[in-house]
Amino acid sequence: MTLNEWTAAACAELGLDPADANTKLVLDLARDVAHNVLRPGAPVSAYLLGLAVGRGADPADAAARLTALAERARA
Repeated sequence: MTLNEWTAAACAELGLDPADANTKLVLDLARDVAHNVLRPGAPVSAYLLGLAVGRGADPADAAARLTALAERARA
C-alpha cells in the first residue's frame, strides 16, 4: 500500500475528505521534531497539530510554530 492509498483509506474510515489531508505538512513537521528533539516526539507533535487544527488553528501556522519550537529545542 502506498502513502496515498493509506491516506485515502484512513480518511474514508474516519469520514474525512482526503483533500484536507496535507501529508507533506505533517511529514515535514514529524521530520523536524524527530531530528531536532526526539523521535517519539514526532507522532505526538503530529497528534497535537491535529488537535490544534480541529480546534480552528491554521494548519500551516501551527506546523510552523511547532517546527520553530523544535529548532529552538535543538539549540
